[in-house]
Amino acid sequence: MNNKVFDLQLKLSNKRFCGSSKGWLIAVDQSQTITLTNPLPRHKGRRMKDNSIIRLPPLTPQGEDELLMYPSICNYGVYKATISADPILFAQDCIVLVIYEDLLQLAFIKLKDTRWTYVDRRWKMLEDVVCFQDNFYLDNRRTLLSFHLTRRSHTKVSLIARAKKPEDPCFKTYLVNSNEEKLLMVQRFIWDFEDGTREMTEFKIFELDYAKCKWIAMDTLLDAALFLGDKSSVCVLASKFPGCQANCIYYNHDADRMSFDVGPYGPHDFGVYTTDF
Repeated sequence: MNNKVFDLQLKLSNKRFCGSSKGWLIAVDQSQTITLTNPLPRHKGRRMKDNSIIRLPPLTPQGEDELLMYPSICNYGVYKATISADPILFAQDCIVLVIYEDLLQLAFIKLKDTRWTYVDRRWKMLEDVVCFQDNFYLDNRRTLLSFHLTRRSHTKVSLIARAKKPEDPCFKTYLVNSNEEKLLMVQRFIWDFEDGTREMTEFKIFELDYAKCKWIAMDTLLDAALFLGDKSSVCVLASKFPGCQANCIYYNHDADRMSFDVGPYGPHDFGVYTTDF
């Protein structure tokens, strides 16, 4: 926005990125093979070739007639992925979790495993996942689910809270880990135009009240800023990053799962939301 260009060159593969977490990028290829890549190795004594690329077994869900049945074939079978811990610093604790096509179900793998574990398939249409305080939380059509994993076993998916359905159609819901202190839900509303373009109209933010198992509406982010995306969302303290505006939401043109067509003019629905909530 200020015509600043940062001279930073990274060696990245041409695979499709399906998530980012803990400083790592998560990619998937046409064989449904998952790869973890650290583009900026920051640990002392580690170079790009030293454990900065971790390849996992391919996804092979049983009982699926065909993973890629819809135009979301660009997803290569994975809608979103995240990790629970840095795979180098916490190799024994790191768990990779993915939401996979076609019905947006859940699978996970530990780094030492040779195959993926597929979670109770009664849970479908999972739209987002975030790791918060050692648990995974999932959005199931604005219903919050919890999924706890350990090195030895995993528990069942548990219902935590239901969100009141908005009066207007909500384009997308994001789950955001607010610095391990709060779990936030952000609803994004858009307006579709006849020419195929769209425009963001409003954001609504909620904080989870664990004691009451309900979402509480927020009217300010104070010194925080949110960066929202369909593959990763983060919360930062604006005061720690020069040029970052506090109490704002930075957003981009997320891809529609059913179609990657972004209109005749390309991606356009991105910007900074500054209006009071």
